[in-house]
Amino acid sequence: MNDWNEYALILAIHRTRTLRAAAVLLNTTHTTVSRRLDALHKRRGALVFEKHPSGFVSTPLGKALISTAQEIEQLIGISDRAQRAHVDSINGPITLSLSEAMAQYLLMPDISEFIESYPGIQLRIICSENLANLDKSEADIVIRGAKELPEHLVGRRLFPFALSYYGDENYIKNTPFENRRWIVPANVTDQPTWLANCPYPDLPIAFSINDIVTRFTTLQQGYGLARAACFMADTTDNLMRLPTARIEEQVDIWVLTHPDLRESPRIQLLMNFLVNALKKKEDLIRGRLTK
Repeated sequence: MNDWNEYALILAIHRTRTLRAAAVLLNTTHTTVSRRLDALHKRRGALVFEKHPSGFVSTPLGKALISTAQEIEQLIGISDRAQRAHVDSINGPITLSLSEAMAQYLLMPDISEFIESYPGIQLRIICSENLANLDKSEADIVIRGAKELPEHLVGRRLFPFALSYYGDENYIKNTPFENRRWIVPANVTDQPTWLANCPYPDLPIAFSINDIVTRFTTLQQGYGLARAACFMADTTDNLMRLPTARIEEQVDIWVLTHPDLRESPRIQLLMNFLVNALKKKEDLIRGRLTK
């Protein structure tokens, strides 16, 4: 097997366990993946994956090929980062990963300013709550709030972001206290804890919503009370902090890159820009600004 595409096929099936999901990962069709897997089995003269009710499972041969594919993938990543790191020009592509909330409610004006200032940089933005894998070149720079991150990553540790408790002014004014309801995150382990510590712990839950932006929009539209990031709520005109609501500092914000990219001029340029932009908004992020 001298073709990297075959190893990519093996990794995609191994990671997704279904042909349809592997096709999405490989940006191709289910039929193509099925045909390529059949051809792979014929070339090897043995099964690489076996189909089970739970999905495709690797055979002993498959496990050996997966190990090889992972090593090759790692080497390709190292080579790719080395090539990008040794380009002296600030022009070129950068992939930035950050949460949708941070992009939409905090940094997009700054990012727009950066793009206008450096038109030679092609900035690709990935909004996700999941930490992008820098070792696999899923991103060049990540901004994340986290208690701990992989130790080999490099960058800047800033300050914690803060949460507090909010409601729409008209909702609070027009809704009798006994009719008010909470909007809470879905499947969050600390939900009972923060509800117990909130200003009105005895009020019932109206909505459990997993997506942070949808949850915030529901709060903003006056469908209930919610805990929210101060940088989102304190700049929204119709929202107010609940009486006696406390500021709850969370984990620190990090701006990170892979050590192989730390000397890249354009990576340094964007990282320094983002760090400065965040530092200018420290009071907002930490909940120190009041209307």
